[in-house]
Amino acid sequence: QVQLVESGGGLVQAGGSLRLSCAASISVISANTMGWYRQAPGKQRELVASITRGGNINYADSVKGRFTISRDNAKNTVYLQMNSLKPEDTAVYYCNLYFMIGGRQYWGQGTQVTVSS
Repeated sequence: QVQLVESGGGLVQAGGSLRLSCAASISVISANTMGWYRQAPGKQRELVASITRGGNINYADSVKGRFTISRDNAKNTVYLQMNSLKPEDTAVYYCNLYFMIGGRQYWGQGTQVTVSS
């Protein structure tokens, strides 16, 4: 069973930083896309950032210039560095792993990020 284990969430004041990590129990070298999503109470899950196997990166407009996604294939891990955090960034953050071949997709259990004003 594939597991994605997230860590690094917590409570931080506005303007602060957090670094999320997501470690996979399988090799991610062939994963087409690794990404981070978030879901705030009462809202739909939304894409925050994604990175392809080729290194192409996509960010939600709301986090551009503040968040940085990266992946370390050797460690089977994807990271999300979050700077200049705002209260509206408060949500449960989920990592996602997608393999185009077979259409396999995996989700982490989620990690809570709370930004106080």
